[in-house]
Amino acid sequence: MFSPELKKGSTEMLVLSLVETRPRHGYEIGKLIESRSGGRITFALPTLYPTLLRLENRGLIKGRWVEKPGARDRCFYRLTAEGRRVLAEKRATWLDFIAAVSDVMSATDA
Repeated sequence: MFSPELKKGSTEMLVLSLVETRPRHGYEIGKLIESRSGGRITFALPTLYPTLLRLENRGLIKGRWVEKPGARDRCFYRLTAEGRRVLAEKRATWLDFIAAVSDVMSATDA
């Protein structure tokens, strides 16, 4: 539904916001994005995992592998202190951007 450019520009912010409250694994993150957006935003898992790896390499999230008997091993990601700081910046920038676009689109010529 949305252009790949819009998705690409918001992927990191979406992922960071979903691991803000508790650790989550990649599949859960992808499904939450889809369900919370009413199916309007979806990510194929092979495109989501490189984002998780990038965020981890930058120190914004930290992964921990969990083994459960009878289930596949999963890596649960949590937000780091630096990730919290970056997420706060991204949120503020995003809200400013939305407000600016909204102002432009709703302005009437006088």
